[in-house]
Amino acid sequence: MKKLLDIKNLSIDFQTAGGLFRAVDQIDITCDSGEVLAIVGESGSGKSVAMLALMGLLPWNAKVSAELMQFDSKNMLAISKKERRKIIGKHIGMIFQEPMSSLNPCFTVGFQIVETLKLHLGLNRAQRRKKAIELLELVGIPAPETRLNAFPHQLSGGMCQRVMIAMVLASNPKLLIADEPTTALDVTIQAQILNLLLSLQKEKNMALILITHDMGVVAETADRVQVQYAGQKVEEQKVESLFQTPHHPYTLALLSSLPERADGRKLPSIAGLVPGQFDRPPACLFAPRCSFATSLCNKEVKKQSNLLGQALCNFPVTYTQQKNAGAKA
Repeated sequence: MKKLLDIKNLSIDFQTAGGLFRAVDQIDITCDSGEVLAIVGESGSGKSVAMLALMGLLPWNAKVSAELMQFDSKNMLAISKKERRKIIGKHIGMIFQEPMSSLNPCFTVGFQIVETLKLHLGLNRAQRRKKAIELLELVGIPAPETRLNAFPHQLSGGMCQRVMIAMVLASNPKLLIADEPTTALDVTIQAQILNLLLSLQKEKNMALILITHDMGVVAETADRVQVQYAGQKVEEQKVESLFQTPHHPYTLALLSSLPERADGRKLPSIAGLVPGQFDRPPACLFAPRCSFATSLCNKEVKKQSNLLGQALCNFPVTYTQQKNAGAKA
């Protein structure tokens, strides 16, 4: 498959009253055409921030640096703002976490979809209206002709999320970024939205980057998984391999917290919090919360990899030994 997105050594710093805070630390992200990539991790792991950097939607106090940020063979770091605007929204679409706040409450959903079509496709008025109705039908909204005249507050959260998906699909993007698209929705609507996204992704052969903290969703949807912690990338594997053989203790901790893995016991949790600006450990950021940590994990060393703690982490060996010992017992 063609490599559609290629980001290398991406770092994002925010200027704060207490100095620079590194929210994303030298991560790599790649995504092929037609692939579903899941990026997982707790809140504060830099998932959304990394994608907002690609979209050019970070605030003024953010500083973005990268060795490479390439989309569809175009260098996103070198092109002008005018050229970027031709790509963002047309070839790269993003669905945000909160559907009720992503739509403008002052305009009807029909007006907002039509504006997208006008900007990116240049259709006449009749064509834009017809296309808007087709898009609402595509995402499963009943009576689309009537819904065109509805304001966002007149629709449910699930309906607003479907409208957002329709707006993103209006220009047939090559890459769709879904930033926790089911967070604000109830369980039954979550399943409907995920099924809709996956069916549209397959139908249109789009690349899909799914940002989530739900490992159950990852298991059902992704081809490949990237795990992040405190702004750093901890591991990346095909989804089947990740669930069978995690390569980092943080990934194991996330998988262990799945309800179906509790086996009637108390559901495990990860003690402590993601480190902030002023309490970051000197070496492995996960060491204070890690049950596999050794004295080496807290010693500051020269970074040898863009994967968190990979230079020192003895987790794969230790975990395999424990797993084998448990099997023999």
